[in-house]
Amino acid sequence: MSAPPVDYYAALEVDSKATQQQVRDAYKKQALRHHPDRVPTDSPERPARTKKFQQINDAYYTLSDASRRRDYDQARNQFHGFGGGFGSANDASAGTEPGAGAQPGAGFGGMPGGFPWSAFGFGGAAKTEEDANHKSNEQFGSVFEEMMRDQGMAEDDNQPTKVFWSIVGAASGGAMGFIVANLPGAVAGAVAGNRVGAVRDKRGKSVYSVYQELGAGERMRLLSELASKVFAHAIS
Repeated sequence: MSAPPVDYYAALEVDSKATQQQVRDAYKKQALRHHPDRVPTDSPERPARTKKFQQINDAYYTLSDASRRRDYDQARNQFHGFGGGFGSANDASAGTEPGAGAQPGAGFGGMPGGFPWSAFGFGGAAKTEEDANHKSNEQFGSVFEEMMRDQGMAEDDNQPTKVFWSIVGAASGGAMGFIVANLPGAVAGAVAGNRVGAVRDKRGKSVYSVYQELGAGERMRLLSELASKVFAHAIS
């Protein structure tokens, strides 16, 4: 079950002539900016963010592969409605519904006959929203780990660093220090002991696997910190 139609170049905010590296860099920024975990689980923004995140992942899945991108471009160029720049104004981030404003008989984005959206993105491979979200998160994982390595939050083997634990919480950082440095007394008490056990269980796991097991508040904090570093680097 794919995300509602949106021009994939518009979703990533790149030109249709963007290089593969530009597409990848754009995906990192857009995925971080719109990730559902940037807001609380009960936030009214979350459904829209989830939909947008899926669209961004559909776009990257298609445009990051030369063969899929070529097929998409050929189909895209056969239909009217996609201009230059970032393409269609039918971006879900603007709050429009799929096909809104289209002329009678026109497909999505005003394209006669309807654009073959199901042939691209995760397409028929994702049969349900849950499956589509799983595929989006799975794809995001490798890029997430790359960004974490770049920012010193993950080792070369993708295991979390002390910087990672210091960001997700003092208790987590103290527990990691206890385990890595073997400093008795760094963490004390039954509550801390339970925390140490929880962190010890995460040793040997990739930083993204650990991220997925964190609480909602810790995920929000980590993504916000990562975004601030990535966007600051882009500006400098």
